[in-house]
Amino acid sequence: MSTPLPPPDVSADPMGKPLIGHRVIELAQWVAGPAVGGLMADWGADVIKVEAPTGDPQRNMFAAVGIEKDIPNPAFAQDNRGKRSVVLDLQSSEGRARLEQLLASADVFVTNLRPGALERLDLSATAVQARHPSLVVAAQSGYGPEGPARDVAGYDIGAFVSRTGIARTNSPEAEPPINLRSAIGDHATAMATTMGVLAKLLERSKTGRGGIVESSLYQTGLYLASWDLSIQLTFGRLSRMRPRHLSTAPLVNSYQSSDHRWFYLIGLEAERHFPGLCAAIERPDLLEDPRFERASGILKNAPELIVELDAVFATRTLDDWSERFDTHDVWWAPCQTMAEVAEDPQALALGLFLPTDAPGNHPENIRTVAGPLRFDGVLPVPPGPVPALGQHTDEVLEELDRMVQ
Repeated sequence: MSTPLPPPDVSADPMGKPLIGHRVIELAQWVAGPAVGGLMADWGADVIKVEAPTGDPQRNMFAAVGIEKDIPNPAFAQDNRGKRSVVLDLQSSEGRARLEQLLASADVFVTNLRPGALERLDLSATAVQARHPSLVVAAQSGYGPEGPARDVAGYDIGAFVSRTGIARTNSPEAEPPINLRSAIGDHATAMATTMGVLAKLLERSKTGRGGIVESSLYQTGLYLASWDLSIQLTFGRLSRMRPRHLSTAPLVNSYQSSDHRWFYLIGLEAERHFPGLCAAIERPDLLEDPRFERASGILKNAPELIVELDAVFATRTLDDWSERFDTHDVWWAPCQTMAEVAEDPQALALGLFLPTDAPGNHPENIRTVAGPLRFDGVLPVPPGPVPALGQHTDEVLEELDRMVQ
């Protein structure tokens, strides 16, 4: 096996970067695969993104709405900041040979190409791992490596939201299925995949052997829906989602203030939380109401309590309710727009919005979102800018040539 390339200096401060010294080769596009490389780049790994001459399609996702492709793309930046981009034509013998050199230098190989496409390139997980025994191979797909859907195009909305039952289970029976916003399932799958990669790296530190991590949008979606699905599997039936005015949990429900802002109550333990809520809304009479005396009564008469609460909450602004809730230890959360989240003092206090240099000649920064972890009290910051397509091809290939001399 070839000697690994020396990792670049990704940060002057190694704090918060436990993967410094590890190299990741990423042959992936769109979101779920690149997000694995993105997290590992944030955590200090040297992530080399291998792209076709046309580039990751995610680079041009705004072209369909008439935006120039060289305009900063925050969606692409979110999952590709701090990587090195290398263009290889894997249909050519030279491109395949270069990829094998890169794999020989690496600790991890991440791909989300469909299983059939990988097999045609002789890049299936088993084939790659056999050629590079110390390599951890992370193979993502839409629906998994076996079964009738193994080569079906997955994407977030299909494999994660729709086929897993999430869309129907989270919408009332008489309403159309919900449509989650883009990339939620992709990023959940990326976190699951990264967890598997780290587990395999830990095992390798003891055995010296790499291994294969297989993940899919479908399996991740089933796991995230596992409470409902396990009930269905055990009892053969499952209660349906109700419209909010017919919810059986009025203390875990959404409400609207007089200034038309939505919020959620989070009164998970009815008999514990109901007294504080009644005090906050100045309705002690509800505690004496025989309909709502116990948790069983609140459950049985939930629609009637929702009517009472709707009327009360419509009398004051959310800021007013916020003060009253906090005074009486009412558990709640604002239902924020993304514009409000972008100014949320909690997110700002944690430093979760990171300036990231755009590729090309654009001087402005893209604001991206930090990963979900801190290490030793330190939030990892992006190790570098978003790479332009093929920006590091010459640099990385020259390193490979020096390695074999």
